[in-house]
Amino acid sequence: MSDEHPPQPKAFPVSWDQFHRDARALAWRLSGQGEWEAIVCITRGGLVPAAIVARELGIRVIETVGVASYHEYKEQGSLVVLKGVDPKITALGGGEGKGVLIIDDLVDTGSTARIVREMLPKAHFATVYAKPKGRPLVDTFITEVSQDTWIYFPWDMGLTFQPPISKGTLG
Repeated sequence: MSDEHPPQPKAFPVSWDQFHRDARALAWRLSGQGEWEAIVCITRGGLVPAAIVARELGIRVIETVGVASYHEYKEQGSLVVLKGVDPKITALGGGEGKGVLIIDDLVDTGSTARIVREMLPKAHFATVYAKPKGRPLVDTFITEVSQDTWIYFPWDMGLTFQPPISKGTLG
């Protein structure tokens, strides 16, 4: 019998304050990169950073695209487009989404990003966090985390005790 345990994902809890700072940093980075006519946020994770970026950059047109990929929070399943992008947004900037910012909280494997990129191939894709597999699909991001890291976003969290890192994964 072995004392080895299967590898556990690394936990990266993000507070509201930290997320707000990171989303504002994303807006700062985007501020000199173009004339943005609209934001398309990927729901649901992109809603909060899209609101912050829209405020910081003075963008009033915000559209959503709904793509479901996570089921039961941790299992990435098949992708389903729940809501497409309004054709008025796709037509901006001469078509194919030029002048549009796509905003999401995280790019993980890149599956969702690929689908949305196909809808708006000339848009600028920005995320707050990026994992290595999905990173090549985004144009701008703030923080890279390892592929085996699970980000706990503030809207998914409650106030509970967190064990020390050295105690958290030992069985």
